[in-house]
Amino acid sequence: MGVPLIQQYRVARYVLEQKLRGREKYPLVLMLEPLFRCNLACAGCGKIDYPEEILNKRLSVEECLGAIDECGAPIVSIAGGEPLIHKELPEIVAGFIQRKKFVYLCTNALLLDRRMADYAPSPYLTFSIHLDGTRDRHDASVCRDGVYDKCVEIIRKARAEGFRVTVNCTLFQGETAPEVAEFLDVATDLGVEGVTISPGYSYERAPRQDVFLKRKEVKQLFRDVFKRGKNRNWRFNHSPMYLDFLAGNQSYECTPWGNPTRNVFGWQKPCYLLVGEGYAPTYQALIDETEWERYGTGRNPKCDDCMVHCGYEATAVNDAFAHPLKALRLMLRGPSTTGPMAPEPPILYEQQAPQKPRLVATVEITGAHRQKRVA
Repeated sequence: MGVPLIQQYRVARYVLEQKLRGREKYPLVLMLEPLFRCNLACAGCGKIDYPEEILNKRLSVEECLGAIDECGAPIVSIAGGEPLIHKELPEIVAGFIQRKKFVYLCTNALLLDRRMADYAPSPYLTFSIHLDGTRDRHDASVCRDGVYDKCVEIIRKARAEGFRVTVNCTLFQGETAPEVAEFLDVATDLGVEGVTISPGYSYERAPRQDVFLKRKEVKQLFRDVFKRGKNRNWRFNHSPMYLDFLAGNQSYECTPWGNPTRNVFGWQKPCYLLVGEGYAPTYQALIDETEWERYGTGRNPKCDDCMVHCGYEATAVNDAFAHPLKALRLMLRGPSTTGPMAPEPPILYEQQAPQKPRLVATVEITGAHRQKRVA
């Protein structure tokens, strides 16, 4: 387990407080997207596929700090786009740290070399560097040569400067267990605190739709990877329960309210992976007005292949609190890699009555614009 004990303690205390208060829907991680602008055009991401007027929008310092004050989550993941493009990001990060929130600043590392001096090492700040596998795999994923080597260089520099560093890895079609195991060995040798690893979600806006894994493929891949991980010192930035879910051993339902998203449009319904579902003006409106029962595997066809941590890590944390002995056993032994897999949730959306049309905030993107952004 790669998460420091102080962070485990603080988060566990927070979750226990929510349960004692009887709150069913509470946030674990605020997903903050202060901008969509990025300096890469990755094949599996559609965040930059917006008109210039949207890419030029920024959340203000007040809006960013207000988001964490509204929802009260103990952790904030700052993503984008590339958040280091935001000129006021150091002030935003400082505001979160002042509030004793654990900050994961997600970055492709291309700007971090010259921006690192804007930040000071802190137990509340982690650079989460995007690294999708070994050199060839990562550079193909981000559609630019040389990015992998730059990331490795920056990881070493940030660690030498005393910063907490994790790696954020997304797996796509064509991944093999030996490749993933090799990558995890490299991450271990680099000395990162942990690896956040997850199958890619098939963003509707992504320029390529043939790169995403299906749910059954995900489970078998992780079983094969974990088989190779026996007696290796891999460190993951996840709960043991979520890793067991990736290996097909848990029948979890998605709890998207565990990772609410605030971006330039507002509070995104129901999570940062789905577009076109609408936005709420406040966090409380997001919780009260979102039709949560319409989302999740078996409840919405858009969610069928999703196993991403933003939807299921909060579920795993709840399970750990409900079954502490099971959580302890998994922490000591790791996920099971043999035997039958847990059953999938039943398909319910075919039985549901058609939904009434709803007005949602959408942006029309022309084919010409998409081609320009991806080229």
